[in-house]
Amino acid sequence: MPVDACQALLCWYAVDKRSLPWRAGPGKAPDPYRVWLSEVMLQQTTIAHARPYFETFVHRWPTVEALAAESDGEVMAAWAGLGYYARARNLLACARIVADQLGGRFPEDEAALRRLPGIGAYTAAAVAAIAFGRRAVAVDANVERVVARLFAVEAPLPSARAAIRDHAERLTPEENAGDFVQAMMELGQTVCMPRRPDCGRCPLTPHCAGYAAGDPGAFPVKAPKAARPRREGVAYWLEHRGRVLLVRRPQKGLLGGMLALPTDGAPAEAAWREAGAVDHVFTHFALTMRLLCAETDTPAEGIWWPVERIGEAGLPTLFAKLAVRGSEWRRAA
Repeated sequence: MPVDACQALLCWYAVDKRSLPWRAGPGKAPDPYRVWLSEVMLQQTTIAHARPYFETFVHRWPTVEALAAESDGEVMAAWAGLGYYARARNLLACARIVADQLGGRFPEDEAALRRLPGIGAYTAAAVAAIAFGRRAVAVDANVERVVARLFAVEAPLPSARAAIRDHAERLTPEENAGDFVQAMMELGQTVCMPRRPDCGRCPLTPHCAGYAAGDPGAFPVKAPKAARPRREGVAYWLEHRGRVLLVRRPQKGLLGGMLALPTDGAPAEAAWREAGAVDHVFTHFALTMRLLCAETDTPAEGIWWPVERIGEAGLPTLFAKLAVRGSEWRRAA
């Protein structure tokens, strides 16, 4: 990117950037904890969805030491609904290493950051640049889109990613690394959007090969998506005196460590009745989960949660949907 284009982007960012709770205010240094937390939360998640979770986390756990000292169950419950629950497990593991082994200070360079749980190439580069001002090439989906359009990269994703990263490497300046990384992300999020890019507001339009070609929205080129496989399952809503049985899912695997309704077979002999089904889409497959409901007079040991407070259990989205069905069955029974 020519120097004047880079300067135009940074000037645009200085004027038009949004006020976000993880960004440092004027004259203030970035907080590495808040930068790291926001980057983990924003992986495959929109700002609108992640923002209230971020605000809840920093209110409850304002430092990495406070987060590290919290129980797994409390953090997983606070994460419920944000999805991709391995991020929450890695979040805690990373926080505990930083707090217990690194004196509460995040490493400043990419290589050391990547050795921490849950920090991949992109997150390491983003934290190094934004929190510590290091020159780092951070390519998320937004930056990928901006670069693919700037250079009219014709190869389809994912094979184009190496070329896009090479272009991004050449674009990244030695100075103002943190602002440049955030400016590229901001441009992709608010102007160079997936559909109907707003080229009239873009500071890079004079330098954009995609715009010059007449159809910037055609980039990045995407290969046809493979159809998601569909799976089926059964969950169980077992009540006893106004409480419903919940289980803690295994730490490893789908929705690991979260509270949920039982799914590994009926938890008791009872007169089970069908209460409908819920469809849910995960990253690699779609799931239809049927719900069977029953009451019992002889409860087994387990986590018996008050039905009237089921919204406080921190259930992941799939099971929160099923809980709505269970509550409806309860009212109709």
